[in-house]
Amino acid sequence: MAEVFKDDRKKEYLNAEGTDKPLKSPLPLATLKKARAYRKQRLVEKLREHDCAAILLYDPVNIRYALDISNMQLWTTHNAANYAVIGADGYAIAFEFGKSEHVAKGLETVDEVRTAMSWFYFSAGTRLLERLEKWADEVAAIVRERGGGNMRLAVDKMEPLGVDALRKRGITLVEGQELTEHARKIKSPEELDLMRWTIRVCEAGMARMYEHSLPGKTEQEIWAELHYENIRSGGEWLETRLLAAGTRTNPWFQECSDSICRDGEILSFDTDLIGPYGYCADLSRSWTIGHRRLSTKQSELYEVALSQINHNLAILNPGLTLAEFNEKSWRIPEQYQARRYSSALHGVGMADEWPSVPTHVDFARATSGTFEENMCVCVESLIGEEAGGECIKLETQVLLTAKGAVRLDTFPWETV
Repeated sequence: MAEVFKDDRKKEYLNAEGTDKPLKSPLPLATLKKARAYRKQRLVEKLREHDCAAILLYDPVNIRYALDISNMQLWTTHNAANYAVIGADGYAIAFEFGKSEHVAKGLETVDEVRTAMSWFYFSAGTRLLERLEKWADEVAAIVRERGGGNMRLAVDKMEPLGVDALRKRGITLVEGQELTEHARKIKSPEELDLMRWTIRVCEAGMARMYEHSLPGKTEQEIWAELHYENIRSGGEWLETRLLAAGTRTNPWFQECSDSICRDGEILSFDTDLIGPYGYCADLSRSWTIGHRRLSTKQSELYEVALSQINHNLAILNPGLTLAEFNEKSWRIPEQYQARRYSSALHGVGMADEWPSVPTHVDFARATSGTFEENMCVCVESLIGEEAGGECIKLETQVLLTAKGAVRLDTFPWETV
């Protein structure tokens, strides 16, 4: 068995006040307020660019971005109980689930709070069409009032019956996800401060995971350490359960289970963490159970994965098109292509964001676009062999500056 090699550098990420206490954000309220104002203004600017009178938001992440309202976000991803309408004049109306209207009151981003008219079937049942008509009347009236004759309404996502109901009232619907994604892509200094704090919390959780990566622990027990640190330190949720050990890392995308981890196995994970202030820390690492030195094969895979990360980081610059990135990007050796990851990189903010850039193998399905200064992206690698064995998963979160990509996370890579 390989020798024990516990990386004490990882202890630096635990809470200095003691692991029995949550991390406390050092950021003043002024930082959050400036970020709120910037985000709302970004969205208003996109409405004007696209000649829209207003935007109707149902995606809870978009509502959080625009107004900083956080109201049962996971529940409302599959129950259309909350929504918001924001005019091109900046006037914002928050429609909140009945008896929770107080959640949106007092926010400087919100001009008016109303009770939401829910018309999805779970809520409305046989009265769905009745509620739909009332909802459509109210939304159309807002567009007429705010638009001054402009009836173009952007919508990020909506139940199908709403499309016909709004069109019958003279509304022209505009694809709203394009507006929100392009509003969200450029980060302000204050947003970056909020994101860095989420990454700090995430890395404290990763340090806890490392300390608990011991033989006999289940994958779920180790994964729970990340949840624990995030929630107690003001974070919100994890979007996936992507953690596996040993041969369960290959193929990837097997979510964590009650499988018991064995000494010397590779543990690989992807945090997908929505932390304090609603920002995302999307980081991946791989290390061994029991803190063993990487075996010869594990080291080989790890070195290849880190080569992909470092190469692609080095070529990132504002002004680079996605096609140019693809031309210059690291070429995955043939023996690892079958287990390649779904993307070479993707945007990140309050969640995974535009763009999602495939690896060179799949670039034919890519969108067009250009990297810009103050975008944040996550650079990814997954290396393993189709014949079996283990997979190494690595990912780092970076800011694009005039001088290139600057990493926002600092949690150590393994020694190979």
